[in-house]
Amino acid sequence: MTDSIDQLCIDTIRALSMDAIQKANSGHPGLPLGMAPAAFVLYADVMKHDPADVDWQDRDRFVLSAGHGSMLLYSALHLAGYDLSMDDIKSFRQWDSRTPGHPEREHHDGGWRTPGVEVTTGPLGQGFANGVGMAIAEQHLRHTFGEEVQDHHVFAIVSDGDLMEGIASEAASLAGQLGLGKLVYLYDDNDISLDGPTSLSFDGEDVSARFEAYGWHVLEVGDANDVAALREAIAAGKAETGRPTLIHVKSIIGYPSPNKQGTSGAHGSPLGDEEVRLTKEAMGWDPDKTFFVPEGVYERFQAGARKGAEKRSAWQGRLDTLKGDAAKAELWDKAWVGEALPGVGEALAPGKIDWGKPALATRAAGKMAMAAFDSFVPTMVGGAADLTASTNTIFPGGDDERLTRDHVGRNVFFGVREHAMGGIVNGMACHGGIVRPYGSTFLQFADYMRGSIRLSALMQLKVAWVYTHDSVALGEDGPTHQPVEHLAGLRAIPGLTVIRPADPLETAEAWRVVLEELPGPAVLVLSRQNLPVMEGAPVDRLGQGAYVVRTTEEPPQAVIVATGSEVHTALEAADLLAADGLHAQVVSMPSWELFDAQDDGYKQSVLPLGVPKVSVEAGISMGWAQYVDASVSIERFGASAPGDEVLERLGISAAATAAKVKELIG
Repeated sequence: MTDSIDQLCIDTIRALSMDAIQKANSGHPGLPLGMAPAAFVLYADVMKHDPADVDWQDRDRFVLSAGHGSMLLYSALHLAGYDLSMDDIKSFRQWDSRTPGHPEREHHDGGWRTPGVEVTTGPLGQGFANGVGMAIAEQHLRHTFGEEVQDHHVFAIVSDGDLMEGIASEAASLAGQLGLGKLVYLYDDNDISLDGPTSLSFDGEDVSARFEAYGWHVLEVGDANDVAALREAIAAGKAETGRPTLIHVKSIIGYPSPNKQGTSGAHGSPLGDEEVRLTKEAMGWDPDKTFFVPEGVYERFQAGARKGAEKRSAWQGRLDTLKGDAAKAELWDKAWVGEALPGVGEALAPGKIDWGKPALATRAAGKMAMAAFDSFVPTMVGGAADLTASTNTIFPGGDDERLTRDHVGRNVFFGVREHAMGGIVNGMACHGGIVRPYGSTFLQFADYMRGSIRLSALMQLKVAWVYTHDSVALGEDGPTHQPVEHLAGLRAIPGLTVIRPADPLETAEAWRVVLEELPGPAVLVLSRQNLPVMEGAPVDRLGQGAYVVRTTEEPPQAVIVATGSEVHTALEAADLLAADGLHAQVVSMPSWELFDAQDDGYKQSVLPLGVPKVSVEAGISMGWAQYVDASVSIERFGASAPGDEVLERLGISAAATAAKVKELIG
């Protein structure tokens, strides 16, 4: 079923994977052994890629959703000629290695990127959803710039574990709904999970029938070692342009290990020195040779890469033609560095948007801000999880901007699929060319997306998470829909910037900061209830995280610090204190993370040393102790009642805030 050199290439993937895992004494050998033929076919024959230019915008993308099998990917990348050396292979799972235990697109500190790794995978199902986002990005950019410069596929290897995860089911359903014909996924069906055979939990369904019901094109390959059948199925998948394709591949985990193939023992632990020797002998290899690449293997792998280089060269000529149009050239260049076109800041400046009324919910202000910056981010794509009418996160244009099976638009209606939405938005960002893709729902339901939010921070992706209905003030829907611990939970994620604007002006400025200044992911937290416009407030300082909204003629006796809607509560509390002859300075602190990045001089100008400080926020007080001496907060779940009453009964009021200040200063 294979030519001898092809078999040698496949077995080299297996041998390198076994050796690296054995040297690390840690890892998952089963998938690399079983699916080595698929990796070989993709990297040596099928995919359009050029290891000399890992950021080539029209390359095919590959996602190893089953990220635990990372040595499969690293071996293929090394053999295909990517800048991943044999020393890197030998450093598998070691400190500061470019071959970590699960594939990482970029180190969390903004450092190295493993060449050829498109997304950080590990939590099962995330990569599946990421690939859907990549396909949406490819489709949008092909529509925007033309198939001459954007016309490629997204491939993935997904596992039984991926397909057990709800995120994969949600993403598969949406991919079928949208008819994403550029997706070709290989399902590694090996009948084994970590606990044992998949019959323990996953033999009661027909996966192929499930995906057919989702609207996918489903193909079958009965033996993962049948290279000809793999090539034929992948070609058929690429030829199907109206549906995503799932190639159901039956494999043997750990093949050809004599004693561990087909068992859970091959899944998550090294084979052991003796079993590695036996496996190499079964392949006809010298068991005493480690990290060995036979003659001809590099040449066979890299012949495919040379074809990719030729395609990239031809593509460059087409891109040069496109960039002969100055406007298209600017849009292309800005899109691929994730930046808005010049002018977005001016469009969002105070006085540029007519809010129409003296008070407005920040979710409504957010919609108006999106309309104002619409033309400056023509490759921004996103949507809400069946809550567009509530979150107001939508670009103008109606059906002309709605993404459907038959129409390419910027507004994605994700349906009630928060989990998949998170992974899909990350995938769009990983693909590139989509400026600040976004996903939106109620703040309470950010919990369904936490894995994706965390990964966006780990990868430092330029994404926006827009969450509305930000507190118990949403009222009658009750505690199931009222977030109280969510701000603290989001602020706990390293590398994530959380911004909770206090009024429409801060909302517009927050969007400007997100579009023009932030290098990584941002969360915008917006209100359901109307909030007064703070005319004259220095909202241009929002990018510094906190600023003085109101000071006093006399030296302040206290500082009241608030976020979002509670800034207005703080202002009212300052008025009550002034009536009693007490001087309180009021600070709006929309973002802890932005404030923490300022120098000490600025921080002390906003939060002066030696002055008692009180925070007021409609959520738990966790974390506030680093800034203030006391907090007005909510340390319980909410209740179903009108929002104003819930706030009052739970102690979020001007009177309660003033009383806390008095208690603090004595």
